[in-house]
Amino acid sequence: MAEAHQAVAFQFTITPEGIDLQLSHEALRQVYLSGLRSWKKRFIRMKNSVITGVYPASPSSWLFVVIAILATMYTRSDPSMGLIAKIQEHLPVSQSLSAQCQTVVSAVLFSTLLWLSLIFTMRLCLKQLLSYHGWMFEQHGKISNTTKVWVALVRIFSGRQPLLYSYQGSLPNLPVPAVKDTIKRYLESVRPLMSESEFERMSTLATEFEGGLGNRLQWYLKLKALWAANYVSDWWEEYIYLRGRSPIMVNSNYYGMDFLYVTPTPIQAARAGNTIQAFLLYRRKLNREEMKPSRVPGTVIPLCAAQCERMFNTTRIPGEETDTVQHWQDSDYVAVYHRGRYFRLWVYKAGRMLTSREIELQIQKILDDSSPPLPGEDKLGALTAGDRVPWAKVRKQFFSTGVNKRSLDCIEKAAFFVTLDDDEQGMMGDDPAASLDRYAKSLLHGKCYDRWFDKSFSVVVYKNGKNGLNAEHSWADAPVVAHLWEFVLATDSFQLGYDEEGHCKGDVDPKLPQPQRLSWEIPPECEEVVSQSLAVAQALADDVDFHVFSFSDFGKGKIKKCRISPDAFIQLALQLAYYRDRGLFCLTYEASMTRLFREGRTETVRSCTNESCAFVKALESGEDEDLCRRLLRLATDKHQNLYRMAMTGAGIDRHLFCLYVVSKYLGLESPFLKEVLSEPWRLSTSQTPVQQVELFDLVNHPEYISCGGGFGPVADDGYGVSYIIVGENMINFHVSCKHSCAQTDSHRYGAHIRQALLDLLLLGDPGRPGKAQAKKDL
Repeated sequence: MAEAHQAVAFQFTITPEGIDLQLSHEALRQVYLSGLRSWKKRFIRMKNSVITGVYPASPSSWLFVVIAILATMYTRSDPSMGLIAKIQEHLPVSQSLSAQCQTVVSAVLFSTLLWLSLIFTMRLCLKQLLSYHGWMFEQHGKISNTTKVWVALVRIFSGRQPLLYSYQGSLPNLPVPAVKDTIKRYLESVRPLMSESEFERMSTLATEFEGGLGNRLQWYLKLKALWAANYVSDWWEEYIYLRGRSPIMVNSNYYGMDFLYVTPTPIQAARAGNTIQAFLLYRRKLNREEMKPSRVPGTVIPLCAAQCERMFNTTRIPGEETDTVQHWQDSDYVAVYHRGRYFRLWVYKAGRMLTSREIELQIQKILDDSSPPLPGEDKLGALTAGDRVPWAKVRKQFFSTGVNKRSLDCIEKAAFFVTLDDDEQGMMGDDPAASLDRYAKSLLHGKCYDRWFDKSFSVVVYKNGKNGLNAEHSWADAPVVAHLWEFVLATDSFQLGYDEEGHCKGDVDPKLPQPQRLSWEIPPECEEVVSQSLAVAQALADDVDFHVFSFSDFGKGKIKKCRISPDAFIQLALQLAYYRDRGLFCLTYEASMTRLFREGRTETVRSCTNESCAFVKALESGEDEDLCRRLLRLATDKHQNLYRMAMTGAGIDRHLFCLYVVSKYLGLESPFLKEVLSEPWRLSTSQTPVQQVELFDLVNHPEYISCGGGFGPVADDGYGVSYIIVGENMINFHVSCKHSCAQTDSHRYGAHIRQALLDLLLLGDPGRPGKAQAKKDL
């Protein structure tokens, strides 16, 4: 009861002598400090808004302009060419001010207008500069004079110390490609996948669309591009993610793994303490905009940071027709799940963030709590794993009032969700390869009820100290979450650290409130829906076939010596491996970013090209080695060009998708668009970029290698492949497919990937002469 008494700021009793008022000074102090933290956050947010609003100038530059104008006027010059006098004539308070004061006020107003005009001009110039993408298509190592001048101008107009969101107003809008160009690129991409008759038929549909309906739809799309910051992103979020009615577990959510070879501490509560603390430190840097703006690696070019805004305090709310993403400004607690029970864990006290050691002790209290789950509580999370419509109906019927609403609000408004898992995971035991596969499946779907899949991300901490996270996809893409996860792993191990016994460091306040157990009143009707959702989710999870492996024969170091892009090299290996696995080619999806533009998200790189198919066929049919080497170069160069075009807004699929959405709004049918949008992606791939290389010292600490993350297969008869290039000598792969498809096998495809990488390196090695050169040497 001590905690309950501390929560009461004052008590009063009525006596014959009057009202006896008793104040709790400690409680009032806690209220004061909590309010102080809230006001500090508001002040910081307001200050950052001002700094970002005037970027690339600074607030202090206003004072410089004012002083400069006043100093010029003191020399009896008029830099305004009569505008200051005009302003003075129309001042509403001219009668109550002296002539000198009127002049000063008019000069300050003119200086402010001049300052704002300069800001607008600088921002417009920076926007135009950032619209130039010619640098991306230049040969590696050869920079033109135009690009050198452009880089210098970008540096000049970018200011000195930009905040996280400083560039948002200067980023260009995503351009709308011409219908003719998009159709041309589309037909080229499907040519190797179709027979002569199929391609002729598709070409006819495309020509009809281009000459008729396409131009009408394009007009509406250009109108939207003029009005909206990004003509794709809002529709992409709504129609690709939020309107999907199938389970988001496996189908949409993705995961990130812990270090491959290292577990910083075997103590579950300690690992949870440091991990939670690291997430909170990242959130604080995010709120204060102390995080440096993300840039294209090795350049000064900024990337859009809009996706960071909904990283914390965010959840996906189910609806019968469409879901919504709800974000709250702040949250001072996290939601925790352990053995079928839900808890609220306060991570702030009196405006102070708890130390890692304090969070560890609070987590240990949850682990030591032996109370059983309430009726219907233990598998409640299955509602977020099953179909969306039943979850939306149940939420409206049973979670809109009373204790259920309060507890659900607690989960949804939490900073993030934490699962304390009783299993042990990671690369361990007699079969480390199989243990990695189990680890991946655990992070992707768990037991189908011990994660809250609607939260922006859920952290999983295992019994043996391993951790990981599961992220919801609608609010952001994997690189944004990967940036967060890199910071957490590095901060956990290298900044916060552990003592000799494996516990967290830091002081402890003995008066911390107990973690709050959430209460539920789940009726039998709701339990029935939970059981049905769990059955749907369990069937989906059981069908997932996963294989995670590290390829350490070589890495990007040797690939670069071949003068080939590592990503293009890996993508070509995936094409070769798929052909060996299935005996044919397929439509291939590689995710590329469009964050060079405001509110940009992703674009598709169609990796299966005429050039890649020609290379694979030549290699598999035993053609001359020199011919294969030339075809290898052509294929990788083609892929690199497609990737660059996708990044610069000249992709195929987002444009066609938006044209399709417009046609649906207009109630018009397009056979061409309908067929394009129904084509299955049987090979879906994505690279997880390492963005904060400076956080990890792989030379002195090579064991601190991230395993990356992965996702489920997009098509029932296809593969999902995620890969991360770690350091110079390792590539980690995450391969997924479905057991229900007899034609796919993740381990078989993984073996083909290994062999394809080795074969490509052997062929691409510049130090190894081809047959023609060998004969010439003889």
